[in-house]
Amino acid sequence: MMAFYWASPQAAKNDALVAERMNALPKVVFSRTLDKASWSNTRLVKGDLPGEVRKLKKEAGPDMVILGSASVISSWPRRTSSMNTRLSSSPSCSAGGKSMFAGVSSRPSLKLAGCREFKNGNVLLSYAASP
Repeated sequence: MMAFYWASPQAAKNDALVAERMNALPKVVFSRTLDKASWSNTRLVKGDLPGEVRKLKKEAGPDMVILGSASVISSWPRRTSSMNTRLSSSPSCSAGGKSMFAGVSSRPSLKLAGCREFKNGNVLLSYAASP
């Protein structure tokens, strides 16, 4: 869905700067069902999520962002105890879906480092790993 929108002329018209960045940035898609990723600068990973995350963390470059994947996010606290975390919350209602904390058996050691509220109602919570 994201590729469908951000690569469209409508996205370029409605939010040109974000569309340009979304299309230009390198992206990794974790999927068990896709055979290929056709969005520009996108690499498809079908296998070892923890191993791929370890490789990505070793690469030079800016911070990683995870968009729209409860199953990928739910594996994060168990696998990356020294990582700082930011959670963005958008006000919406859903009758179902996956919890991003499903399968987490121990509480990650995180300390709230900051909170930012946006005009649209979204909230960005920043957590730092604590010893």
